[in-house]
Amino acid sequence: MSHHAAFRYADPAELDTSDQIADARAHILAVDDPDLSDTRERVLSFVDRHPDALHRSCEPGHLTGSALVVDPRRRRVLLLHHTKLRRWLQPGGHADGDANLAAVALREATEETGIADLRVVLPAVDVDVHLVEPPHEAPHHHYDIRFLVVAPDDAVVDANHESTAQRWAELDELAGLGCDHGLLRMADAGLRALTTLESC
Repeated sequence: MSHHAAFRYADPAELDTSDQIADARAHILAVDDPDLSDTRERVLSFVDRHPDALHRSCEPGHLTGSALVVDPRRRRVLLLHHTKLRRWLQPGGHADGDANLAAVALREATEETGIADLRVVLPAVDVDVHLVEPPHEAPHHHYDIRFLVVAPDDAVVDANHESTAQRWAELDELAGLGCDHGLLRMADAGLRALTTLESC
């Protein structure tokens, strides 16, 4: 990740919903990591070819927003054991028409973790394309834009039905929990972004 990225907490006014695909493109373009440039261009190309990319009815794939929820004091990340996919994952979900992908990530994190007073950081820290094969659905790709979301010190997790278990984990624990390379990369980028944010 670029050392020049100006990470900051999003203002409430920046979290309004949007139906403008240009707003989604802006979030994708803002991912500032040269190692992710090919992935970023792949996502932009997909969006440009699929005007309905914000909707899950776009069958080849669709845009999603993910949240790396962190405990800033202990430098831990929150993992949810996904009910359908049966894996440890970060909170996140479908855009469902909302082009404000930061707002999507924050909304999904709030709904899935039950933590009050989460704060989302701009710009996104990671972008990922992965195949998902949910039960009773055709396989499709998620074009996932990923944001750092900071929990308050006294965060209480009250997860919803989308996960069967929750746990805070340190960076060096993630691989042993079966987390994929994309989650490891996102966690590393998010924790570095947190350090940058705190030094401002």
